[in-house]
Amino acid sequence: MSVERLPRGRHGLSPEYVAQNQRERLIGALVECLYERGFDETTISMVSKRAGVSKGDFYKQFESKDDCFLVTYDAAVRAIYARVVGACGESEGWATRVLAGLAALLDHLGQEPAQARLVLVEGLRVGKGVYDRYQDALLSYVPHLREGAPAPAGGAVPPEATDEAVVGGIASLLSRRVLAGEAERLGDFLPDIAEFALTPYLGTAEARRIISER
Repeated sequence: MSVERLPRGRHGLSPEYVAQNQRERLIGALVECLYERGFDETTISMVSKRAGVSKGDFYKQFESKDDCFLVTYDAAVRAIYARVVGACGESEGWATRVLAGLAALLDHLGQEPAQARLVLVEGLRVGKGVYDRYQDALLSYVPHLREGAPAPAGGAVPPEATDEAVVGGIASLLSRRVLAGEAERLGDFLPDIAEFALTPYLGTAEARRIISER
């Protein structure tokens, strides 16, 4: 995430615009610093220097590094959710929607590896407050997975706990890939992730058939 810096000297821009630009640059700088150094080693000085914003102006925007992290984390979660749900809405049929959503998710995270690390790795290291946000973010996908979900041939619709387990399992799988430095390659794992997501509802054979025809 990169936001253009403002020109030096007098530029005629409103104070509100300047403040918003600084805020966006600080958020982008934090994401980059976290990707390179991790939360514990990232300092406000690092973030301010990367953003080209004074520490004094940092504190006009955020109370602390934790405050900046929470704002940045929430913004990343919203961006990812909008991308995934938007992709689902463009498709018809349950399995097609799930595949479209997963493809959009992996594509987005692959294009934004620093954001992927922020949400799937650093957010789990910061503390309970962020972990609660992480859990809420995962649960927000459950209704989309549940809606229209079929039952395997001759079986009953899986219990609702299955939906949460599938969403949580996908997040765990992706987190391990990101930790392994494979964020930019997440798209390569779509067949495996898709089979994991579809199998509880369709059975292994049908899940593989649908994926192979994608």
